[in-house]
Amino acid sequence: MTSRTTPPVHPGLLVVQPLRRRHCAECRQGPLALLVLEEGTPRCLDCADLGHLVFLPRGDTALTRRSREESGLSAVVVRFNRRQGRYERQGVLVEEAGLARAEERCLADAEARRRRRVRDARRRDAEDLRFTEAFAREIRRLLPGCPADRAEAIAAHASARGSGRVGRSAAGRALSEGAVVSAVVASVRHVDTAYDQLLMSGVARHEARRRIAGAVEARLREWGTESDGTTGADTREGRVESA
Repeated sequence: MTSRTTPPVHPGLLVVQPLRRRHCAECRQGPLALLVLEEGTPRCLDCADLGHLVFLPRGDTALTRRSREESGLSAVVVRFNRRQGRYERQGVLVEEAGLARAEERCLADAEARRRRRVRDARRRDAEDLRFTEAFAREIRRLLPGCPADRAEAIAAHASARGSGRVGRSAAGRALSEGAVVSAVVASVRHVDTAYDQLLMSGVARHEARRRIAGAVEARLREWGTESDGTTGADTREGRVESA
């Protein structure tokens, strides 16, 4: 069975962060922050011909990988975890020039990702604007008497990305009549009736909805009529309570 104090077999060079004071067996310098074990004998990085390398802590996987790719010589740094009973990776030693080249590559990637995020955000904004406009048009088609600015406000509220509102549901994205009318009913309930005041006074939600159902239905009938008196979409019975 392998001793706990023996570093694990690892491909390539291995450097240890010692837990106790150790001195170089060759130059006697110490205590050492980092050492290399050669046949169980500790040596400092200079005596092990690794003194020109710089330490890169773990945490940035891409930078670590690219630093090793850009370095002709590198080593893995480990430290023994007494609680876990095993050696754990702490970072790598790499050539300073290799690290600089790796950082430049990562910065270039970061800039490319930033530009892609900007493009994606612009695309999503354009898609959201088109969808909100379509939602508002559908409100006006179903309820021709609804003022244009009110239809736009309802559509913008219902279709806000990440809101979880009806406009972002599958039915809402499909501009189904039920979803569109539900968004209108919700707006009328909060804006045009005493619903919010009833809730604040302690009235149960279902009872508050029952009390203002007539006012909501009246507003939908009003908006369901064209300005010239012709009837628009049918205000189906029961949708106020279920919306």
